[in-house]
Amino acid sequence: MGYAIGVDVGGTFTDVVLRGPSGDVTVAKCLSTHDDPIAGIVTGVTRVLADLDPALVTRVAHATTLATNAILERTGVRVAFVTTRGFRSVVPLGRYARVEEDRYDLRFTPPPPPVAPGDCFEVDERVSARGEVLTPLDPGSVRRVAAEIAGRGITSAAVCLLHSYANPAHEREVAVILRASIPNVVASSEVWPEIREYERATTTIMSAYIGPLMASYLSRLRARLAELGVTAPIHVMESGGGVISAELAARRAVATIESGPAAGVLAAASAGFRDVISFDMGGTTAKTCVVRDGRPEITHEFHVGGKGSFGGRRAGTGVPIKTPAIDLAEVGAGGGSIAWLDAAGALHVGPRSAGSSPGPACYGLGGAEPTVTDADLVLGYLSSASIPLSPSLAAKALDRLAGPLGVSRAEAAHAVHEIVSASMAAAVHVVTVQRGIDPRGFPLVAFGGAGPMHAARVAERFGIGTVVVPAHCGVASAAGLLASAPSTDRVLSRLDAGDPEEVFASLERAAAGDLGVALTDAGVRVSRSVDVRFRGQSHDLTVAWSPSRPVLESRFFARYAEVYGIDQRGETELVSYRVRLTLPRAPSAPPVSGSPGSAGPVGTRPAYFAALGGYADVPVHTRDTLDVLAGPGIVEDAESTIVVPPGWTARLGPDRAVRLLREAP
Repeated sequence: MGYAIGVDVGGTFTDVVLRGPSGDVTVAKCLSTHDDPIAGIVTGVTRVLADLDPALVTRVAHATTLATNAILERTGVRVAFVTTRGFRSVVPLGRYARVEEDRYDLRFTPPPPPVAPGDCFEVDERVSARGEVLTPLDPGSVRRVAAEIAGRGITSAAVCLLHSYANPAHEREVAVILRASIPNVVASSEVWPEIREYERATTTIMSAYIGPLMASYLSRLRARLAELGVTAPIHVMESGGGVISAELAARRAVATIESGPAAGVLAAASAGFRDVISFDMGGTTAKTCVVRDGRPEITHEFHVGGKGSFGGRRAGTGVPIKTPAIDLAEVGAGGGSIAWLDAAGALHVGPRSAGSSPGPACYGLGGAEPTVTDADLVLGYLSSASIPLSPSLAAKALDRLAGPLGVSRAEAAHAVHEIVSASMAAAVHVVTVQRGIDPRGFPLVAFGGAGPMHAARVAERFGIGTVVVPAHCGVASAAGLLASAPSTDRVLSRLDAGDPEEVFASLERAAAGDLGVALTDAGVRVSRSVDVRFRGQSHDLTVAWSPSRPVLESRFFARYAEVYGIDQRGETELVSYRVRLTLPRAPSAPPVSGSPGSAGPVGTRPAYFAALGGYADVPVHTRDTLDVLAGPGIVEDAESTIVVPPGWTARLGPDRAVRLLREAP
């Protein structure tokens, strides 16, 4: 087993983890370089390699926000949309649900569609929902469309013909004709052949929109790493928690939209508990997810670029994407989130972030607005970080809030800390209470550069009594990449297919081709599932496959009752068939181990705790000196700081994880 590198590019920091054959870990945390993310990666990789021969690196796993940022910032390539005659308005009309702040806005303007109406084109053809050809394809109409697209200088096209999931022949022929004059053509039957025209169209469009960017980025990354001497294959985290080759990621870029957040959930899932709540707070956002039976919840549709639902996941906002993704809630609350006062003088935190440039005021890089990191530094929770921090600059920034609010600097900082903790608690509420899950039975696994500082306060709001802070928690997402397994998903909609076995077999062959393996290879695992609905209903639920119809229906009835709270029976129909193919994980390194420290605290410093009425001198430990610490106190980690409030006790486990246990009230 050689060396493996995990790289996670976040909104504020780029984290790099190097794991050796014996399990030894080297980490680097550096500011993200938004103009050229690869520059930050190269800096981090250079640091962790030090004097190591780069040729010893056999694997590079990468989580990136490139696809997400391109959609949010609208920096993808211009795309032409090609569809069946009579349906060019499907995308421009779109679908939008007004959220609370829009509901009574008389001047409300919907967001622009992902493709301008003038860039939507029609070809002559028509296929039914059962796959029968109603109108043969007219190749001449396709050539005319191709000429017009090329004449406009558009280099990327998304083809989504009506009901092509049932019969892709016309769509494939259209793609062949278009590729003669258009460099990048994406067909829905190649990306995600699933029922629902609008969602299938937007998924295809987004793949065409970000695909060229992803291909160029990964090509440049491979070249820059090769200059360092790292020639190992690059794998990219996909939204569902597996990794795919860089080549497949370039072809199916839409599968990487939730690449970054997925890696952190895998780290939480490997924390030693079967059921946990993942809590990842970085510099820009905080993400939460529920892991049950060692597996994170998976959704088959999410929304990008919307608002009003913790990361834009409310149906009808943003752009719907039909591809498997770890089901998490996300809020604009991180260490770099800016605290501000509205016109009425009320205090808010986020979602705007100082990012890595200029960063929080205490970074000394030109930022002046108060952020969560500045507040935590004023409160005494922080003393150092991966870059030097300036307490005087943080104090000056917090004074910009304290004066107008008429409170002390410490009270203003504590208010910022409490507000951002409440925002993150709302995200935990979304993935637990709103879904009928009692969070009190779940440990909260906290990681990210800022997560361990706020985890105990978030846990208290739900009566959670155990918080786990893994070793290397500040770079847990990068570490989680090294625990991922190569995998891919395939789906096909067939309304009550005559022979499901034939459908599954074809999907499995395609999935094996994606990963370049044979289904008979040792260790290859295939899971099957199917979307089921009551006949006459529009929406469906995904359940594990069984060839026995009574068993399948019983699973669907149970899932229906779990989701909707209604014990319903009736005639069912099968809609879509799904497979997930997973290869064996890379050989795992021995777990990090160690013994509790015995040297006692390394010092004390004043820290603010409301329960104590203000500042108090509290003991400060490192993970190496920690055995048992009754709060209040602080445990300083290499990449983050753990705050132990009054009423909590911190213990170091043999796996080097710090466990915070709350005393019974």
